[in-house]
Amino acid sequence: MQVLTPQELHNLAMNFVGEKLTGMGYEFQAINSHLKKHPQFVLYKKGEPTIFVLVKATTNLQNPNDYDVLWMETFKEHAKKNNAKVWFAGVGIANAESVDNPVFKNQPYYLAFEDFLEIL
Repeated sequence: MQVLTPQELHNLAMNFVGEKLTGMGYEFQAINSHLKKHPQFVLYKKGEPTIFVLVKATTNLQNPNDYDVLWMETFKEHAKKNNAKVWFAGVGIANAESVDNPVFKNQPYYLAFEDFLEIL
């Protein structure tokens, strides 16, 4: 069995979040699926401000919304310059048989997502 790479875990989280956003009626102005390149999604919805969505895949199912607060302050400044809101999407992904095992390709996994955190 092959273990998913960090980029593959990130792509799983991106696909999940993208489907959620589409279901909420948002259109994508831009999508960036490269790991550690932010924002991942730039959203548009008529009559609303631009929204930058940051996606983070983690193996922490209990607290998927943990993020680097200092880094987020820097990013918030970038968003303010662009008159944009900032949402954070922490997505916990873990092996379905045991959270102590890595996530394998083509094997069941758990996905934990509470909701978008409105940062700005």
